[in-house]
Amino acid sequence: MPRHFASSWSINQSQPQLTLIFFPIDPQVAKGAAAVGVGAVIAAAPALAGDVGAGEQIFNANCAACHAGGQNVIMPEKTLEKEALDQYLAGGRTEKSIISQVTGGKNAMPAFGGRLSDEEIANVAAYVLASAEAGWE
Repeated sequence: MPRHFASSWSINQSQPQLTLIFFPIDPQVAKGAAAVGVGAVIAAAPALAGDVGAGEQIFNANCAACHAGGQNVIMPEKTLEKEALDQYLAGGRTEKSIISQVTGGKNAMPAFGGRLSDEEIANVAAYVLASAEAGWE
């Protein structure tokens, strides 16, 4: 019997991805409990709908002039860093909120809904969210 195996799936693209890790349980350890011989651990991680790699290319071609490295040259406090996205982005730090902002624009930021496809915007949103989570390293 293998020591453990993992299985991952996403319920849908707006839900977190779940990972199950199964491992054998020593019946001696499970004294007094219904020992079934297998235990499971569930871990959640964000499942991004867009393609982060493609989003990086689109971001560099369309967004980096104002937002290089997650910054904002027009309104310096409204960066693309986690804390600023939480504070300033309508709906908070989610792909859906980023998609809405990129599509419709706001204040000095132009709308990209007419310039980029829905898929391209979803890819940019995935890239921005992943980069924010990683600290724009």
